[in-house]
Amino acid sequence: MTNTDCLPAEVCSPEPGSVALVTGGNSGIGFETARQLLDHGVTVWIGVRDLDKGQQAAKELGPAARVVQLDVTDPPSIAAAVQQIGELDILVNNAGVNPGGEDINGATLEQLRVAFETNVFGLISVTQGFLPALLRSAHPRIVNVSSGTGSLTWSGSPNPQFDWERAKGGGLAYRGSKTAVNAVTLLTAQALGEGVKVNALAPGLRRTNLIAGMTVGGDPAEAATGVVRLALIPDDGPTGALWSWDGTRVPW
Repeated sequence: MTNTDCLPAEVCSPEPGSVALVTGGNSGIGFETARQLLDHGVTVWIGVRDLDKGQQAAKELGPAARVVQLDVTDPPSIAAAVQQIGELDILVNNAGVNPGGEDINGATLEQLRVAFETNVFGLISVTQGFLPALLRSAHPRIVNVSSGTGSLTWSGSPNPQFDWERAKGGGLAYRGSKTAVNAVTLLTAQALGEGVKVNALAPGLRRTNLIAGMTVGGDPAEAATGVVRLALIPDDGPTGALWSWDGTRVPW
């Protein structure tokens, strides 16, 4: 695997006819990722649980956007989406939940189950479902939207990426699930080899609906630019790494 501290500033032009799937694509980072991939000429499917919301989002995105009903926690839904989409070049595992910020004193097993069911098991199920199509692609890419708060290195010592003193020990369910996503990313990259570029993104704190009523954080479009950089990474680019939205490497 390529050892580098920074990604190239420029993205590759996708092959004509390239197809992407963005799970959780009707809002936030997923929606902005879909928009930017469309701007690069990629045909984009947005995977959504609610078809009405998905169709409205697709209407906003334009005629090259397509919508598929996809609940990452529901195997029949995934299987149906695989059949509907067919060929695939880029998979963006963006769908995620945050069931609460409690630490070990207050986190419940139900919170942990909810977080892992969507953020980890759902991500794995979708990846496995679409893997045959990705392996048929000439330039397969998998991007897992993770979190800098899932970095054990960053979580273990003060750093400028988030309010360490305030976050210390908190968010057991969410942050634990994102640490697992990081592990899944690395192991998937190792299993699939250099031909499939598999990377994770730490998007930074963004104004999304991940936490109800969130009003703080940066523009989701800025994080989406980081996703697209990984989705359109060149064939000689790195794989099996966690990257910040700004293109710099995040330690595990």
